Amino acid sequence: MSPFLILGIFLAYTVLIFVVTYLTSRQADNQTFFIGNKVSPWYVVAYGMIGASLSGVTFMSVPGAVRDTQFTYMVMVFGFLAGYFVIATILLPLYYRLNLTSIYTYLEQRFGFWTYKTGASFFMISRILGASFRMFLVVNVLQVFVFDAWGIPFFANVLLFITLIILYTLRGGIKTIVWTDTLQTTFMLLAVAMSIYFISKEMHTTVTGLASQVWHSSTSRMMIWDWHNSRFFLKQFLSGMFIAIVMTGLDQEMMQKNLSCKNLREAQINMFTFSGTLVFVNLMFLFLGAVLMLYMSSHSITLTMSDNIFPTIALQYLGPVAGVVFMIGLISAAYPSADGALTSLTTSFCIDFLGFNRLAISDKQKRRIRYRVHLSVAAIFLVVIVIFRAINDKAVIEKLYTIAGYTYGPLLGFFSFGLFTKWQVRDKWVPLVAVISPVISYVLSVYSVQWFNGYKMGFELLIINGLITFLGLFLLRKEN
Repeated sequence: MSPFLILGIFLAYTVLIFVVTYLTSRQADNQTFFIGNKVSPWYVVAYGMIGASLSGVTFMSVPGAVRDTQFTYMVMVFGFLAGYFVIATILLPLYYRLNLTSIYTYLEQRFGFWTYKTGASFFMISRILGASFRMFLVVNVLQVFVFDAWGIPFFANVLLFITLIILYTLRGGIKTIVWTDTLQTTFMLLAVAMSIYFISKEMHTTVTGLASQVWHSSTSRMMIWDWHNSRFFLKQFLSGMFIAIVMTGLDQEMMQKNLSCKNLREAQINMFTFSGTLVFVNLMFLFLGAVLMLYMSSHSITLTMSDNIFPTIALQYLGPVAGVVFMIGLISAAYPSADGALTSLTTSFCIDFLGFNRLAISDKQKRRIRYRVHLSVAAIFLVVIVIFRAINDKAVIEKLYTIAGYTYGPLLGFFSFGLFTKWQVRDKWVPLVAVISPVISYVLSVYSVQWFNGYKMGFELLIINGLITFLGLFLLRKEN
């Protein structure tokens, strides 16, 4: 594809985003930015959260991973359903009852200052590394296919992308994101559906015919019964459940959108609707992956990196229209990775570290402070993404992304201990527990095969991490 065409698609899509921004950010104030004035329609939030949960990593990685893992990811998706049920019935009622803006404020009320600051800090570390990694993948595609051809440095590319994110989130915040996410979800799903259609035409068959071929192939296998395997179905299900709880229910970015609903009932309806829809959406991504495998087999295409399967076939084999569709889908997957992270990090820092709710200053002064925090967080994203590029080692970058995932374990332990026990803890020692727990979990993951008779750790490390934190808090308990 021509670099001019790709850049044109990017700019046209960005203009559309700014139109939505203009319509949603008029007369915006601090409450608009943080919780959308609690007027977001639940069905808009539910639909937009699909795009927010499916980042650029998912857009490229899930279809490609079908080659190695078949449809086993669906078992984890079914686990998501159980996790979302816990969020809707336990966590959302808690957040609404306490009228929270930052969900980590609960930790201060339940345990104290140090637990509160530790929980908020771990969220910020996770979100900065995770969102930077997702943005890096997408921005790097634009660099390779557009800006390298014109000799424009990577730094300028990242600066442009982040500047655009700043401009459309600075005023409207979560209110703007709720509506832009609906736009991005639509284009992402259209890109997947149209890609399946284009492949069916190239293979001279119908989508129904492709579905029949996938059903009768080994690619459609969901269950693995060997408990030693990291994708053993029970581990996959439980891991999916707890991943949903921590990466949605204990994540400020995802919960901020839910807290913008009018009331608890609508937030719960949103969560149930979103979770049910997400099952079908993930199945569609996996079906696309299986279809890509059929296409590669019929055309004798061999690719080493699974992440490169979808972009390579879309951009080099299916023609210019399919390439345009892929780029629109990729761009629409990129924006939610950045805008929600930037807004939630700004919210968390303002509420959790600057104490916005306690500052005796005018709304105008608060807005100025919020603008500075917003720009500072964006600058951190810029630096981290450029560092990822300088490392230029996919294995190392993915390890950093994995490390970000470890920081959700302590949050799981904090909230579980707070919800299911009545003990207080020795608050000043909690940060030590939060640091030790991920370290022990990492050591267990490295040596699990040697220590546990060939057992290979998978996503269940999150559960183990949370349990270690829970145990640590139990050891720090004190009489009420």
